[in-house]
Amino acid sequence: MSKEMEFFIFLLEQYAKAKHMTADKVLMQWDELHLTDRIYNMYERYHSEAIENAVYDIDQLISQACESSL
Repeated sequence: MSKEMEFFIFLLEQYAKAKHMTADKVLMQWDELHLTDRIYNMYERYHSEAIENAVYDIDQLISQACESSL
């Protein structure tokens, strides 16, 4: 497994924990909003900062995706 995939799984689990959700529900949400690949590809940014910053950034991505779908 690549380091990017390992970190993506860690990030997914940490995000789910922060939001009191299950990882499969979070992944479903990211998939529905077409954010999964974008978040996965943010490895270089997210792995070098505090996980709380990544969670905040992902919240912003979700908010923007929801707004643009209205």
